[in-house]
Amino acid sequence: MLGSAVVRLATPPRAAASAAAGNISLVDGSLRAVLHPGADDADSAAAGCSHKWRMVIAYDGTKFKGWQYQPSPPTIQCFLEKALIRITKLDRKELCLVGAGRTDTGVHARGQVAHFTTPFAYHCLDSFHSAINGLLPPDIRVREISAACPEFHARTSTKSKIYHYKIYNEAVMDPFHTNYAYHSAHKLNPHAMQEAANHFVGVHDFSSFANAVHNDRVRSPIKKISRFDVTKMDAIIQLEVEGTGFLYRQVRNMVALLIQVGREGLPPEIVPRIIAAKDRKELAKVALSAPPHGLYLMSVNYDKEILKPPVGSPPVSFGRTHQISRCKLLFY
Repeated sequence: MLGSAVVRLATPPRAAASAAAGNISLVDGSLRAVLHPGADDADSAAAGCSHKWRMVIAYDGTKFKGWQYQPSPPTIQCFLEKALIRITKLDRKELCLVGAGRTDTGVHARGQVAHFTTPFAYHCLDSFHSAINGLLPPDIRVREISAACPEFHARTSTKSKIYHYKIYNEAVMDPFHTNYAYHSAHKLNPHAMQEAANHFVGVHDFSSFANAVHNDRVRSPIKKISRFDVTKMDAIIQLEVEGTGFLYRQVRNMVALLIQVGREGLPPEIVPRIIAAKDRKELAKVALSAPPHGLYLMSVNYDKEILKPPVGSPPVSFGRTHQISRCKLLFY
């Protein structure tokens, strides 16, 4: 709960999963169509057709070792793949699950995007959607599932990404914000932070803001930032940055420098000087990376054309609302 800008990870009604490894069923039994595609789908699988699906995912990253797959300790991708494998009976190579952004340990997401493929099609995605969420832990939820065109790629088709970073700026930390905002007991100057943030906007070589150890994730340090906004909302200072892409820990490193400027220990003009240095050591002299728990991947944006589903695709699923006309609520 982060004041007016809280990212709420709503948990829809959970499906009941059978304890038997090979037997998954929803409360209403609607998973049959998910596990047993129709004759037309079987024919398309035999013909070698591939169907691509897009998911929008939200998660509380507190308990997870980031997005990228590793069997132990658990990651977001690991839990999603286990759910998909159990439902589709495909292996992870066949599913080829790819995320738009590889968020780090402790980082949250409201709008992570991923795609996967199946050799068969689905005529309705609602049951499939319910099945996935029924197999996921409560701090991971698939918010949306839709068919995707063959050209769509969750990572390489990206037009821009939007991140939020939340700072709780009061003397005493609110315990309800502990895992969801960085605590700065120093009174920050949001106007100075905004002046400094403006220097990040544009096309720059951000080598000074990338952690070199993992900088092999990208080929070029030159990135475009279209906006960087600093907003004060009661006790929360929210930083919102949108760009075409980001280097490893770039956002957290930029935030760390803005916090130093906000404490009025550094002038806003320090930003262009560190950018021009193109050397991570220059930033290390004045700031360390901001911690991960204040960071949120809010949305991943694509061109409208690439989001158009193939002709004849099932409707987008946003999750089903369960309605009961007659019900006895037993509290005792």
